[in-house]
Amino acid sequence: MKSCYGHFIDGVDDVGTLEDGRATFDVENPATGETLCRVIAGTEEDVIMAVGAAKRAFESGIWSEMHPRDRARILNKAAALLRERTDDIAMIESLSTGRSLKEMKAQLGRVPEWLEHAGALAVGLEGSVTPFVGPFLSYVRRKPLGVVAQITPWNHPLLIATKKVAPALAAGNCVVMKPSEIAPIAVMELAQILTEAGVPPGVINVVNGMGPATGKALCESSEVSKIDLTGGTQTGRAVCAAAGYNLKPVTAELGGKAPVLVFEDADVERAINGIAFGAFVASGQTCISAARLIVAESIMDQVVSGLVNKAKGIVVGDPLDPHTQMGSIACKRQLDHIEALVDSAREEGASILCGGGRPEGLDQSLSAGHFYAPTILGNVTPNMRVFQEEIFGPVLTVTCFRTEEEALSLANDCEFGLGAAVWTSSVARAHRVAHKIEAGIVWINDHHKNDPASPWGGFKDSGMGKENGWESLHAYTKTQSIMVNLSDTGSDWFGGGTRYS
Repeated sequence: MKSCYGHFIDGVDDVGTLEDGRATFDVENPATGETLCRVIAGTEEDVIMAVGAAKRAFESGIWSEMHPRDRARILNKAAALLRERTDDIAMIESLSTGRSLKEMKAQLGRVPEWLEHAGALAVGLEGSVTPFVGPFLSYVRRKPLGVVAQITPWNHPLLIATKKVAPALAAGNCVVMKPSEIAPIAVMELAQILTEAGVPPGVINVVNGMGPATGKALCESSEVSKIDLTGGTQTGRAVCAAAGYNLKPVTAELGGKAPVLVFEDADVERAINGIAFGAFVASGQTCISAARLIVAESIMDQVVSGLVNKAKGIVVGDPLDPHTQMGSIACKRQLDHIEALVDSAREEGASILCGGGRPEGLDQSLSAGHFYAPTILGNVTPNMRVFQEEIFGPVLTVTCFRTEEEALSLANDCEFGLGAAVWTSSVARAHRVAHKIEAGIVWINDHHKNDPASPWGGFKDSGMGKENGWESLHAYTKTQSIMVNLSDTGSDWFGGGTRYS
């Protein structure tokens, strides 16, 4: 990791210097409070430069008109390079997000699959021939959109950036990406890898900076043809407003508050392991985190007891220690948010079954770190803030139900609808309940699993559009209808012709 980073524009890593007068911001190690590096804060002028570079590259046809097989070869080469550097980038991710190194290596080990899958989709992307009355050939072709803006978050920096950039590039677009200021370095590494693999200058650009300045300028650019955002719901509303003014499409993966329904016939041990993983992996900082345990009253004590024991056994500590199972919270602001919501739960009558504060026994070197213990809250009711608001931390609430109808009512009693899980041994119930849950992703007897071929996105306030699969590639294209008259004779409307359309 370097001591200073700039932007990546038109194939150039603009490192700059700290003496040239440009504003910078610090990237912190959230486990220790130490500064990892400084990053140039992008201005509106930087955004204009990046968008201009992307537009020139797109209009040149060097990428947009490249044969899909050649684009696929480059994406596959990028995947291979990324695999070679997994350990190095996992270290960067762990240092800047506070997540355990073991966890980051496991996650990043699969990230190259998104590049490979997108390359395969690029080769398989087809147009269509549509029915048309009369002697006509009507066909539809898919074209890349142009310059696309991508706003990525701090919780899964490389994974989410790759999920967005892979289909965008596969479809022939040029990209300007604004990573989170909390953890931007892995995204810079991705841009370097793509360029090394053969992506031409200007096709992939990264502008660092703060959301209200850099992000705002990018989203308001009239030269941008689409915005793809992962972030909070309020940020999503602001981005959609800017896109609406310019009449640009948006894909937005926003907040979540995943319900986890555990029925009386569930395999309890298996459910406990799966729910603990869903709730506490990444310190609970995932949009599909297992947030609301909704459990059958008849087995509630057994399930909750098992989860409390599991949570108390999670090793929280130095993210770089191979024995650490859960690291820190990514930043002080997020830690404050978690603490405030748990405090509100206490005030509203919830009970702290475990956790509820800073873990005990942390090494002195972590004294300035942003840590929060795995926490389980009992006696939670739907009117409480912790049941309704996204915590984005290692906090699981517990609510019981007596009937399937009540379980579904509790699950859907929330403004979010991204992920959900159903634990039951009944195949019929599993599918019946899954179909009635208002969430874009539902796991049955599991949680948190993801694949580049499986559409990923939410309902309600959890956003719009999908990542992954064919839907993600199609969303980075526009369709053009072409109608060819195959008749040797024309028609003369004003000379007595009868066909109008």
